[in-house]
Amino acid sequence: MSRIGGSHHSATGTLKRLFATSPTLRRGLLVVLLLAVVAAAGRVVVPIAVQVTLDTGIQSEEGPRTGFVLGSVGICAVAVFCTAWITYRMNHRLYREVETALAEMRKKAFRRVHDLSAPALGGEQRGDLVARVTGDVDQFSIFLQFGGMLLVSGCQLLVGSAVMFAYSWALALTVWAVFLPLALILPRLQHRLSFRYADVRTRAGAMLATTGEAVAGAAVIRAHNASGLIGGRIDTAVEDHRRAQGRAQRLVAVTLSSGEIAAALAIGAVVSFGVVLGINGHMTAGELVAFLFLVTLFIGPAQMSTEVLNELQNALAGLRRTLAVIEAPREVEDPGEKGVELEPGPVGVGFEEVEYAYPDGGRVLHGVSVEIAPRSRVAVVGETGSGKSTFVKLLTRLADPSSGRVLLGGVPLTDVPLESLRRRVVMVPQDGFLFNTTVGENIRYGRADVGDDEVRAALADLGLTGWAESLPGGLETPAGPRGEALSAGERQLVALARAYLADPDLLVLDEATSAVDPATEQRLQRALETATRGRTAVSVAHRLSTAEAADRVLVFDAGRIVQQGTHEELSARPGRYAELYAAWQSATTGAAGTAGTAGTAEAAGRA
Repeated sequence: MSRIGGSHHSATGTLKRLFATSPTLRRGLLVVLLLAVVAAAGRVVVPIAVQVTLDTGIQSEEGPRTGFVLGSVGICAVAVFCTAWITYRMNHRLYREVETALAEMRKKAFRRVHDLSAPALGGEQRGDLVARVTGDVDQFSIFLQFGGMLLVSGCQLLVGSAVMFAYSWALALTVWAVFLPLALILPRLQHRLSFRYADVRTRAGAMLATTGEAVAGAAVIRAHNASGLIGGRIDTAVEDHRRAQGRAQRLVAVTLSSGEIAAALAIGAVVSFGVVLGINGHMTAGELVAFLFLVTLFIGPAQMSTEVLNELQNALAGLRRTLAVIEAPREVEDPGEKGVELEPGPVGVGFEEVEYAYPDGGRVLHGVSVEIAPRSRVAVVGETGSGKSTFVKLLTRLADPSSGRVLLGGVPLTDVPLESLRRRVVMVPQDGFLFNTTVGENIRYGRADVGDDEVRAALADLGLTGWAESLPGGLETPAGPRGEALSAGERQLVALARAYLADPDLLVLDEATSAVDPATEQRLQRALETATRGRTAVSVAHRLSTAEAADRVLVFDAGRIVQQGTHEELSARPGRYAELYAAWQSATTGAAGTAGTAGTAEAAGRA
């Protein structure tokens, strides 16, 4: 379930939030509005010129006045040209301001995603987050570009109405009387449409999340013949989006058809009532023709407003979702320049009565207190769900404790600037995530300033030179999306080399040797020996061979540290660690026996 909100504010409230997020957009739109007023004034020149030409130039008492007519046509041509140029400048300014503002919104949204704590990110579907900061922003970009036409249309409607009242207040009131019911009904329709488009954007995000998951997990889907299952989920997500879109479009059809009906009624009423006024001598032929021109200038914006307002609701639904990301509270606050810089060198770690509970779940750590000395290598063990991964999340400040303190070098983590913390503390995650670039680029990801020679030196220190040279392209071997061109063990080797090259004072390893083959595990263990030498290291140990090599072992159970000591001490006395170690030895021996039996059978088969 999503932890990031998307509360339903009014259109005005949402636009206020947008302008607060992007002040440059507000200033830019003021200039666009001024240009729109000038463009609207230019559009009413033609109807006025038509009226004057008919009444004064063609139907004058002296007969047609050719020079006057030509002069009026010339004035119209100049007005049309100037209006077109101003409209161009307005649209150009609008597009520039909109794209600049929305680019800034995307940057803020992406950065805020990386500011979210690990639990907050864990509560979000990745595809939905991508939709919030890409497709939803794009939807609002489309609306704002349409908004230029809406600005011109609104100004055109106001200026046109003023001129219509100058010609005939009776006809002007007739036009407004026809459109007044639509003006009263439309806000209610738009309010309902707003909720329907909010559902559309939510369904679109869910559809993208489901599809993205299916693409990323294609190999697993094929391996387990689960195409029907995932296909059903995708079909359901697509069908949900289709139904939501259909509900919204039915309401759109009602608003658009209402505008068409009002336009037809307005023209019919003006023609009928205008002819009566002309017969009774209250309106000239030129005034009636000019008024009809003005009615078209009125009807066009009125009809366009219904269409653009429909787009507005779709766009606002997306904008609210994007703003929800930008405005999401920072659960991990950065003290910045006010923080305390740590002294360089290996650091000690302290947990003081630390407790932690996930926002939508129960408490997972209970009163954890422990001291880890500088340059010591500590293994954290325990069953799945015992709290060991949460322990390292707090240690690396991917989340903050619900209560208690975590200290690094005697300084509370909340007082250490995040930039400094990320330089001093590096974590190698369990999945060894790699980016879609070369192996060499992935290794230097945290140190973009280093060259290949330094990368090779780091690999040599870790004893990984032979492995790197065995790759098809060496350091230039593509890692593929998410590192899928490499094996799970190779991804872990790259991740470890990346962490070693970053040269942290505290190295945190979360299940670094899990899900790898025995040969790769041996290579990893040798590399880990080098990587952890001379610095503080905390390892979440899935395979207890890591605990055997540690200076100290912390045993977690049900969110508490129930034992601590060396491997020899803990394995020699009854307790949770001895149980875990015995189970691990049994599993290891059984796996080795199975592998040996399989090897003997294979040899017999070859013989």
